[in-house]
Amino acid sequence: MVLASLAGVMAIGIWSWRRTRTPSDFFVAGRGVGLWPIAMATMATAFSGFVFLGGPGLTYQMGVASFAIILPVGFTAGLLCWTVARRLRLLAEVREILTIPDVIACRFEDRVTTGLTTVAVLVGTIGYLGAQFLALAILLESLFNTREILGPWSLPVTLMAGTTIIALYSVLGGMVAGIYTDMVQGILMIVAALLVFGRALWVSHGPMTMLSSIGQHEAFAGFFDPLGGGAAVTTLSFFLIFGIGVLGQPHMLHKFLMLKDPRQLRWLPLVLGTSQAICLLIWVGLGLAVPALVAQGRMALLEHPDQAAPQFLLEFCPPLLSGLVVAAVVAAIMSTADSFLNIGSGVLVRDLPRLVGVHPSDHLGPARWATVGIALVASTLALGFGDLVALLGTFAFGTLAAALAPVFGLGLSWPRVTASAASASIGTGMAVSLGLETMKRLSPSGTLVEIGLADGTVPSAVALMASFSVLIVVSWVTGRGEHAGVAPEVLAIMESQ
Repeated sequence: MVLASLAGVMAIGIWSWRRTRTPSDFFVAGRGVGLWPIAMATMATAFSGFVFLGGPGLTYQMGVASFAIILPVGFTAGLLCWTVARRLRLLAEVREILTIPDVIACRFEDRVTTGLTTVAVLVGTIGYLGAQFLALAILLESLFNTREILGPWSLPVTLMAGTTIIALYSVLGGMVAGIYTDMVQGILMIVAALLVFGRALWVSHGPMTMLSSIGQHEAFAGFFDPLGGGAAVTTLSFFLIFGIGVLGQPHMLHKFLMLKDPRQLRWLPLVLGTSQAICLLIWVGLGLAVPALVAQGRMALLEHPDQAAPQFLLEFCPPLLSGLVVAAVVAAIMSTADSFLNIGSGVLVRDLPRLVGVHPSDHLGPARWATVGIALVASTLALGFGDLVALLGTFAFGTLAAALAPVFGLGLSWPRVTASAASASIGTGMAVSLGLETMKRLSPSGTLVEIGLADGTVPSAVALMASFSVLIVVSWVTGRGEHAGVAPEVLAIMESQ
């Protein structure tokens, strides 16, 4: 089923290649996509390997405190759609907007602000791609048992194999391929989530037995502490990052540029939020079932938390169900990676050259080569990061949130936000997030207590708060008028309800 899924995805790539003739086709699918494909694609792009592998692994490691990452799903769909989605789509009606930096250029008309946005998107893209490649490599490694055959070379080989497949698919079809594959795999993920959640409850003998088994096992002491064994700052940081930070995720914002009819946005929060909630049953079900089975002695202690989902599928699911789930997840990882590869290639061949006054006439050829280069860089990062899929994904998500969420959340609706304020906010978000993450990794304790921050502090949460603060303060200081520096047609969109 995995091979059939890969063949199907490649078939969509080839089909899309023949229909990708212009930069608009490659970057925004011709701006002719309907409500359901957009909703399914947004859900699938946001979740994929991060939810399927990273979520259960993180829950196995830190307990139910990891649910702080997914609790905001109750309001993020509405926040995203009602705050930025409509304005993004309407801006695309009055200007040529194919990428996220194009939006910032349209709003602020400032080269420095646009340049900082471009750098932030590129950094976050490479980090998020690393999480997807690592997730696929771990999944392939578990499925085909390559550790026994290849030993220490197992992960590098599976990582390179997965990267090659994803890069080839992305080079062929661009966003036309991504959007329709996302729709198909989104439906598969919803079906798989429901089936796996039911199977998890069944094999662990129901919710009460599942929960009591975990609570009685010494290896999972503190598992049910909602604040993560006392590290409340970690839980609250995750809630902040994934609740507000969704406003700064280019792979989600980019989807709104493809919507054919802006009037369909009224229904998007309902469709997107419901599909996300159902899909997250994979995280909850496997996150509780695996430690319960370990506590019951029916499953060995995991050598690595990210093995939670693959091991459950291999040991406790019928082959048909396992194949369905794995095929869906492989397609999900590929589609998410395709979105980021498309965004990253747009940065390299469109946004960066335009910053220096170069306007190449041909984007398609260079974009395909740029896709290959970004894939190689991201796979190298995945191999050297050495952490959980969820933590690599959290790092990338948090960096994008700190850099871009304030600018998109406030900058598209508050005319007083100036280019200097936006630049200061983006720069602060990136610098603080990357700086604190580097200090944390170099610290002897692996924390930030040496610089006076509480144990468990998530760097990107501090960066997000700093970025918002800088945006507001600088806007009040530098704003010379409510409508200063905003083009009339852009201002009309910002003030529309």
